[in-house]
Amino acid sequence: MAATVTNWFGNITSHPAVIVDASSVDDIVAVLKNPGQYPSPVRAVGSNHSTSPCGTADGGTLIRMSKMKAILNIGSDTVTAQAGAIYIDVAQELAKHQLQFYVNTEIGSLSVGSAACCGTKDASMPGEYGQVNSYVTGVKMVPPSGDLLEVTESQSGLMQLVRSSYGTFGIVYEATLRVRPMIPLAVHHQTFSLEDFCGRLPELKARGESMMFYIFPFDNLITVEFRHYNPGAAGDPNRVAWPLRNYMWASAGPLFCSQVESDIANKEIRYGVINGFCAMWRFKLENLVSSDNTIATDQIIRYPPVADASRYTFSLSAFPEAAYPAVLADYFAFCKQYYQQQAYRTNMLNVGYWIAQDRSSLLSYSYDGPVMTIDPVSTGNPGWPEFLTAYNQFCSSHGGIPLFNQTDGITRAQIQQALGDRLTTFAAARQTYDPTGRLLNAYFRDMLGA
Repeated sequence: MAATVTNWFGNITSHPAVIVDASSVDDIVAVLKNPGQYPSPVRAVGSNHSTSPCGTADGGTLIRMSKMKAILNIGSDTVTAQAGAIYIDVAQELAKHQLQFYVNTEIGSLSVGSAACCGTKDASMPGEYGQVNSYVTGVKMVPPSGDLLEVTESQSGLMQLVRSSYGTFGIVYEATLRVRPMIPLAVHHQTFSLEDFCGRLPELKARGESMMFYIFPFDNLITVEFRHYNPGAAGDPNRVAWPLRNYMWASAGPLFCSQVESDIANKEIRYGVINGFCAMWRFKLENLVSSDNTIATDQIIRYPPVADASRYTFSLSAFPEAAYPAVLADYFAFCKQYYQQQAYRTNMLNVGYWIAQDRSSLLSYSYDGPVMTIDPVSTGNPGWPEFLTAYNQFCSSHGGIPLFNQTDGITRAQIQQALGDRLTTFAAARQTYDPTGRLLNAYFRDMLGA
């Protein structure tokens, strides 16, 4: 009988015939060399935080990588780790050496293997990228043949493919990422009305700071999180600001919103309470999560290995920077209209990021220029899947670009429209490494037109 495995949130289910907890690369080689014992599709997962079915292996073989978690080497400007190593663990070890990642992405449960070949999101720091895989300099993986393959930056074309391969070229077992010396990080928040934000966006960009957005469609407000490096910061770093942000965002916020959802039947009262909570959230961001001297690594959140009552989920779509003010205004109207017609709204907020143009991976969502995202967030309240269908349609009609691992419910037509010839090029190149489709689950067969 097939086992049942879910993603971290619990809404994506996989039924692999075989589960392998890999302890070494030899275990991965054995899987790929023995299709009779280890049926297709073969997929690998780390902490399984993806919000789409990209890691499912129905009827096939699921390789869990969490036992392969060693940090193998820390150099002056790189770190090498096994694929199952967790991002926050590596970041904290780097801090002991006065080093940090370039991209200190929020989801600390990200595994190094996923970071190397999957999409991630974070607001770009000035002059830097916002995607973790852009800083991957080397990958070791096992392709479907069962042989070992190493890819480095010297193979720029292949590396560009591997960085967005989602485990469909081979199973990553080790990766090297570029890192930098630790440097003080300044952060502050400012809230704008929709109209003020859209009108002042060129001015805000001209500040030369990273921008993350907390988006409140039903309050007509956007709170911007501005960050910049601040090498001249004096005194001891503030070790309270980011933990407070993280507690509100990843623990107290979703737990409160989930309880309100289940305890208050009247939707006007329920969402009035949630709106009040969001107002308090904005107040704390503006007044407490503010410092000229923080540590970048403190932004990373350690989520529990098994989701608890504070779990939440999300989706993502990126839009060309120039179109964002019009798209954001339309999205506010879309959310309000959807609530009027369907009596549904997400029971948390939306977030967003400004991400620099980045061609480091072929399927980069900022390949053609800088983008800004709209990411609805929910505790999975009733109506969430149906909302995502409408959200994906909205995004596609507005030129949105999804992510294979973080945009649930997308269609083949939507991904093809977003990525165009790059998707066709990727699919053709991928097939040369996996002509029998051993690494393709049903989801990727559909998305890649295989």
